[in-house]
Amino acid sequence: MAFTRATGKHRAPSRTNVLTRKGAQAAGIAALAGGGVIGSLASPAFAADTELPHSMPDLADTGLNQAVTTDVIAERVGAQAQAQQLEATEDAAKADAQAKAEAESIRKAELRFKAARDAKERADREAKERAEREAERKRLNSFQSPVAGSYVSTSYQAGGGMWSSGSHTGIDFHAASGTQVVSVGAGTVVEAGWGGAYGNNVVIRMNDGTYTQYGHLSQLSVSVGQSVTPGQQIGLAGSTGNSSGPHLHFEARTGADYGSDIDPVSYLRSHGVSL
Repeated sequence: MAFTRATGKHRAPSRTNVLTRKGAQAAGIAALAGGGVIGSLASPAFAADTELPHSMPDLADTGLNQAVTTDVIAERVGAQAQAQQLEATEDAAKADAQAKAEAESIRKAELRFKAARDAKERADREAKERAEREAERKRLNSFQSPVAGSYVSTSYQAGGGMWSSGSHTGIDFHAASGTQVVSVGAGTVVEAGWGGAYGNNVVIRMNDGTYTQYGHLSQLSVSVGQSVTPGQQIGLAGSTGNSSGPHLHFEARTGADYGSDIDPVSYLRSHGVSL
């Protein structure tokens, strides 16, 4: 037997049922959000005693939902990540460029320092070489006494029967036998050997064109054609030839021949030698 219900309006649902249905719809919205759609719903207010319709309107039909798909979010996140990566790359490039610039600056500073150091060393070396050349030039142009620490024992043009010309053509320096005799300046040996009354003698053509002679030597240390410098040993003092005892006979001449003698003391003094 079938049961039948009286015709007429259905009774309005209770408030509890309405809230339950709303909660279910909200849960559905949340479920949609979890499945890829985020929605927001603004529901119209209703009075507690107002009768609600038997069914809620469909969410898509209200026009109040704003959905953002996960693809859009992913695009935005990706764009932000790309922007950050680009910024990081640019920062790294700037840091690398700065490091290279600093390294290049250091390298250039080191090159400048090395160039300055090399220039100074070169200048110092050149200055030293110039000083040495100048010192050598002065030395070669200098004159000195033929016997160090000695003195003139017989003056120039002193008279007496010992000299064939009747007077002394040079000066005598006091010197024991074997005393070192040196060239008074730079020049070239033009005579080295026996010289008659001069005994063993050396004649040097000086670089200034004058001549010097060293007589009565016991030993010779140079030969003809040899170049000599100031202070270079040319022999040892003795008493060979026409001599009364060991000493050095020294002459200064304007030419190579006998008779062109000049005052040896004045000659040496004119070249800076103190006697």
